[in-house]
Amino acid sequence: MASPQVLSVAADSPAGRAGVVPGDVLVAINGQVPRDVIQYQLLVDEPELDLDIDRGGLRRQVSITKQPGQPLGIEVESAIFDQVRTCDNHCAFCFIYQLPPGMRRSLSLKDDDYRLSFLYGNFTTLTRFTEADLERVVTERLSPLYVSIHATDRAKRSEMLRNRRGATSLRWLRALLDAGIEVHGQIVVCPGVNDGAVLEDTLLTVLDVYPELASLAVVPLGISDHSDEPDMRFHTTAEAGAVVDLVEQWQRLYLEALGRRLVFAADEYYLLADRPFPPADHYEGFAMHEDGIGMARTFELEFAGSTDEVVAPAAGFFAWVDGAPAAGYRAPRTEPSGCGAATPDDSSSDEGAMGAGTGGQFVQLRARSNAPVGIITGTYGARVLGPLIEELDDSGIRLVTVENRFFGGNIGVTGLLVGADIARALSREPAGHRYLLPDVCLSGGRFLDGTTVEDLPHPVEVIGTDGHSLRRALERRRSSGLVSDRPVAVSR
Repeated sequence: MASPQVLSVAADSPAGRAGVVPGDVLVAINGQVPRDVIQYQLLVDEPELDLDIDRGGLRRQVSITKQPGQPLGIEVESAIFDQVRTCDNHCAFCFIYQLPPGMRRSLSLKDDDYRLSFLYGNFTTLTRFTEADLERVVTERLSPLYVSIHATDRAKRSEMLRNRRGATSLRWLRALLDAGIEVHGQIVVCPGVNDGAVLEDTLLTVLDVYPELASLAVVPLGISDHSDEPDMRFHTTAEAGAVVDLVEQWQRLYLEALGRRLVFAADEYYLLADRPFPPADHYEGFAMHEDGIGMARTFELEFAGSTDEVVAPAAGFFAWVDGAPAAGYRAPRTEPSGCGAATPDDSSSDEGAMGAGTGGQFVQLRARSNAPVGIITGTYGARVLGPLIEELDDSGIRLVTVENRFFGGNIGVTGLLVGADIARALSREPAGHRYLLPDVCLSGGRFLDGTTVEDLPHPVEVIGTDGHSLRRALERRRSSGLVSDRPVAVSR
């Protein structure tokens, strides 16, 4: 079991004034060894702290007095200090099994850890959940949690997880709901496996047995070119339409029985079925936005300025691996200063050509605000952005649609684009234009293939993956025909 290592210390903070420095290892806090950032946060909220520190092999004691709940001023290196609880399922549809060879090892870690579910929104199957885990979740109110359901029929769920405990592990879901823990569910639909009658039976069982679920996301199977599972295949248009129809039918039933829709089909299903997205109020607050539910409608509202709220997506499928350590209980998955992405309310977010945190050098150039703009996006994103860009009626704004050859298959979401594919697309684009890259492609300043924005053939501006950020970036062109006198950092 490892101890938390200090990554940074705020200068004018209790820890900074007590002499704690980056690199220190917190062996114990008030005599306790924290297992994770959740326990760490509870411990450091105390007003009187005795820190047992290891500094380069030398042990020392540091005593700190502060206000109850006052931040200690320390950022620790990771969210889990002991061992991440790995997944012992062998699902045919698991995306970890479909990764291209040569990716860094950390991306291949399959977790089934309820703590990462609480901290980052990772989905857990509960097959490794225990009585001790339930006691901690209930006692510390670790809510919300995110649970992969896939099927409620015991035999079918066990078959899909390739784990006999899959047949019984949903008993923990019932226990969590009984304890008042907020739980969001997910069903990954595999054509010919758990669609059709199996999906309908699952939705019926949810109404009958798990009606307290906060929401239930129905998402399509993603298959890369590296899958070796012969029974896993793409949805046909008709199959996708059937899923949408079934979900909407059960939404009406849930609405009548529970007063809310509860279940939602992912945006991808509407794209696959070539159906229009439901209206924004249909999504009941966009509770499953990070799981691809209502992202298109949210983006449209933000882009049109119809809402002041910003619901920025987290940094893609592998965000928790490289994301910033959790500060408190629901930390952002990326650190803006680490990947160069500006926060939504940062007025300079549309001015920075990003690369900060990649270890590169930068030169200061004057950006032409009225230069033609290319918006980098995936194939699914292009279908959402296309109509919005057309409405601008500006021939100087275009989409740079990137085909995902790195993963291949039916992978079309922007969050899984890699530097090599973006570089290939940009190599066919003219120099001197402004290229906007959504920050959902980056984690810790890197693409999933390990490249950075410095490896791209043209400078890019990394902007927030939300409608407000894109609108502000485009307003620079639409509101000014002059050369900007504000410098922009450009990677070289």
